Amino acid sequence: MSNIVLIGFMGVGKGSVAREVVKNSSYIAIDTDDLIESMENKKIKNIFDEIGEAYFRDLEKNVAHWLEKSVDNTLISTGGGFYKQKNINKIGTVVLLDSSFKEIIKRIKEHPNAKKKLKKRPLLADLKMAEKLYNERLPEYKKLADIVVDVTHKTAQECSKEILKKVKKYV
Repeated sequence: MSNIVLIGFMGVGKGSVAREVVKNSSYIAIDTDDLIESMENKKIKNIFDEIGEAYFRDLEKNVAHWLEKSVDNTLISTGGGFYKQKNINKIGTVVLLDSSFKEIIKRIKEHPNAKKKLKKRPLLADLKMAEKLYNERLPEYKKLADIVVDVTHKTAQECSKEILKKVKKYV
């Protein structure tokens, strides 16, 4: 597979970096959360609120299987929990966008659409619980990643260049 799979905690900048990679390469981009919202005709927050997280994780599993079988030469931006899909390394080269929890929250709060960005992420409603989740996930992210890119104090364009340079040895 010549796909790039971006993983990392919610709000780390996967969408922004994905758009830059597409601008600077022959990749197209898709987002697993956007695919799920299209499949269900519901926002992620509403899926969580109305049906629950377990149902959402089943949808992620369906998307992961489809990606493995059907998608090539694509940059795949994933939701924060997508890394748990057992076939993630079969989908493509896994790139972790890494940053501290503090920096992620700072980045979101400084964004012009901060309220919308926070509302879109139901697991960030309680920052203490979100930080606990971040601390649980970080070692798992690092274990799965083929490539780690520290995004702290870097622009999306700088991250994109670093990813494209490092991913060459995997595709």
